[in-house]
Amino acid sequence: MTHPHAHQGHPTDPSEGTAHPQHQSHGAHDRMGGHASAATDGAVVRNAHGDESHAGHGGHERHSGHEQHRGHGDHGDHGDHVGQFRRLFWIMLALAIPTVALSGMFAMVLGYELPDVSWLAWVSPVLGTVMYVWGGKPFLVGALSEIRARKPGMMLLIGLAITVAFIASWGASLGVLDHELDFWWELALLIVIMLLGHWIEMRSLAQTTSALDSLAALLPDEAHRVEGDSVVVVSPSDLVVGDVVVVRPGGSVPADGRIVDGRAAMDESMVTGESRSVTRAVGDSVTAGTVATDSGIRIEVTATGDDTALAGIQRLVTEAQNSSSRAQRLADTAAGWLFWFAIAAGAITAVVWSAVGLPDAAVIRTITVLVIACPHALGLAIPLVVSIATERAARGGVLVKDRLSLESMRTVDTVLFDKTGTLTKGEPTVAEVAVVDGHEADRVLALAAAAEADSEHPLAKAIVRAAAAKSLAVPRSSDFSSSPAVGVTARIDGTTVRVGGPYMLAEESAQELGIADEWRTQGAIILHVVQDGAVVGALRLADEIRQESRQAIDALHALGVQVVMITGDAEAVAQSVAQELGIDRVFAGVRPEDKAAKVQELQREGRKVAMVGDGVNDAPALAQADVGLAIGAGTDVAIASAGVILASDDPRSVLSVIELSRAAYRKMKQNLWWAAGYNLISVPLAAGVLAPIGFVLPMSVGAILMSLSTIVVALNAQLLRRLDLRPESTARAVLQR
Repeated sequence: MTHPHAHQGHPTDPSEGTAHPQHQSHGAHDRMGGHASAATDGAVVRNAHGDESHAGHGGHERHSGHEQHRGHGDHGDHGDHVGQFRRLFWIMLALAIPTVALSGMFAMVLGYELPDVSWLAWVSPVLGTVMYVWGGKPFLVGALSEIRARKPGMMLLIGLAITVAFIASWGASLGVLDHELDFWWELALLIVIMLLGHWIEMRSLAQTTSALDSLAALLPDEAHRVEGDSVVVVSPSDLVVGDVVVVRPGGSVPADGRIVDGRAAMDESMVTGESRSVTRAVGDSVTAGTVATDSGIRIEVTATGDDTALAGIQRLVTEAQNSSSRAQRLADTAAGWLFWFAIAAGAITAVVWSAVGLPDAAVIRTITVLVIACPHALGLAIPLVVSIATERAARGGVLVKDRLSLESMRTVDTVLFDKTGTLTKGEPTVAEVAVVDGHEADRVLALAAAAEADSEHPLAKAIVRAAAAKSLAVPRSSDFSSSPAVGVTARIDGTTVRVGGPYMLAEESAQELGIADEWRTQGAIILHVVQDGAVVGALRLADEIRQESRQAIDALHALGVQVVMITGDAEAVAQSVAQELGIDRVFAGVRPEDKAAKVQELQREGRKVAMVGDGVNDAPALAQADVGLAIGAGTDVAIASAGVILASDDPRSVLSVIELSRAAYRKMKQNLWWAAGYNLISVPLAAGVLAPIGFVLPMSVGAILMSLSTIVVALNAQLLRRLDLRPESTARAVLQR
């Protein structure tokens, strides 16, 4: 139900006339008699009380299909890669089964005999060749790229192994080389296992979305440009500086500009991240993407395209994302070292065996070393851990989009929380009731709830909720009415009860309670309750702090992590929340464009920073931080800019990410040691370091060890499933240590 008396009979569209004067003072800033500068946080929809709203948010979804915002096909690459690797894996698996089963060497290793059919001997070579050319192509292309970049890594190591196995196997099949070098089965298994690892890896990356697309979607589909006495619908891209455009109630601003006619409550939360709307009038600047929630306005365009504030945020996001994407992965580093290890071992093997006069053994031993050095287990060591870790995280309400963010979270020593919607609920609640002598707080609250019963405004709902929470008997009301920027009026038990702000007090020639000054310094929204012309009490409404925030901060302190809060609110509001929660450090009054700079400031101090936020203004900071964590209830842009998304609003989920990161990193290190350890032991044995005492590692034993290494890595990764990452469980476990 909409507010029954909001804007009745008054023109609100500047194309129809100047906004009615009654609309010029709806805001809580005005209602508090000009003392609202300390309160930029709290109520969220505007009605007769003059309080503000997120009413503009609902319009974002309209832009999802806008033609101007398409053309970002590049962002779907990860999704394409997932499909490619998935299809390639299943095709290669189907080819690998006969390749392995009909391989003479594999049959000899397992001790079974193949049918005595002449053509059977060519099945493995033919299918193996198809697998090398088709299934091995991604690794061969990657190997060439690493060679050109002079940065050997996993791809070059895999490419080396499958190429050596391919050439040696054809040599054995054609009788040119020793039959022991028939590696078709090993080639097939190697390609299948590596494709599986890369499929898992690409799937974990495929969920990444484009923050820039989400930012562009904030712009309206069309703009209403004033041309003489008419209003013409044009594309926002056609606007030029100096144009005058009409923004109707509920409409988005198509470009940065200055208001030349009208007055409106602007919902700037998608850009500022703060929940309360701000009253903007003639001469004030407005930003593209913000929403006029209650009245129409006319704007003279002052910036378009790349010069707008929204475009500036886009650039910040792009720069921060690009600068944070250069981290080197642990497995690639290990693979690079293993590549040189394999090359050195192969060269030494060839030289030593040739030097002792056994050239044939030199060829066999060298090829065996190069094939056996390929990291079967190493290829799965990281992807398996990441896959299981992200699955466990999802069950705990955490979506990991970027595995580098997950790996980095373990090193974080500073968590930077955005206040509104993160540590607080971003919605009003009755925090305190003050009464004049002779009246009871519960009775005053009940009267206020009765008067507000027919309103759907968030402040009204907060008052009704507060009365219900205390199980108060709320009397019936009648003759409900409301007046914009003033308040509501109703008849209750034969008396006239009014609830509102300073304009209502002025109409009643009444004075606010003395405690209002103290409340105002705390950034509270203040409503007075008047009964038959006399003030009987006042209500302090504030953005409610989440119950979980205190436990989250205590647990972070227990982990040795510094907690910092950043907000656009005034210092008094910020310090009030910080003191209640025990926050170490506060950045207050920070403009949207400066949040990323505050992250950089912390980083320059040598800190590893995790940023937790939920607004578009948080997007550059989320991308700039070492790890960005977006509250799932926040905007699409914040979610797209972050590496980790907290599906719930529970700030304790940050602890879950830290614990998961540390546990996953331990498993990664263990798996890398298992995988690399196999190579460090089996390669020298295959090379023949124990040949002087009569032992040379047979290829069959090396293959078995290789398989066992892969199994151990897989089983070790499964141990992550024991983690309980529910926010309440993680916080409790940390605090009990």
